[in-house]
Amino acid sequence: MPEDHDWEAYKVPPTRTPVSERTTSVPNPVDYFQSAFNYVLDTPVTFVRDWIERWQNKNKFYYYHQKFRRVPDLSQCLEGDYLCYYEAEAQWRRDRMVDQEIVEIVRERLAACKQREGPNQFQNCAKEMELLAQVTKAYQDRYGDLGYHGNARTCLMKQKHRMMEERKAAQEEQS
Repeated sequence: MPEDHDWEAYKVPPTRTPVSERTTSVPNPVDYFQSAFNYVLDTPVTFVRDWIERWQNKNKFYYYHQKFRRVPDLSQCLEGDYLCYYEAEAQWRRDRMVDQEIVEIVRERLAACKQREGPNQFQNCAKEMELLAQVTKAYQDRYGDLGYHGNARTCLMKQKHRMMEERKAAQEEQS
């Protein structure tokens, strides 16, 4: 933008705000209130805030997801090893929460696809529907019928009974 303006070509419209002419020599109390507020409240708070921000910038702490090491499964724990039982139970609870989130994410993706596609949702969202069916079946196979108070031991027993039923059904088919 050029530095020299042609003021005649681009005239500034006149302002409608009248210029106030002070007719009294009494100072405005609002000015005193604003300066008192500034010196009493605003300046110390701003100083403390700046000091805290400088201190925090020196000591950066980065937040990341906590990474847990995989612990042995409950079936790999020795008898009477209560610490191993506790770690396996905690690992099972974390795995269950992760699986719940996976099901929820897939469900949200399907809902978004249905919303986006509208009347064509059945043909355009078939992959998402199939994925949701697979994920919910896997979740139900592993955690279904355990209830709210399910734990690693009951889940392991459920898997053991399911494997025994599958083995029994396979033997009956061969006979």
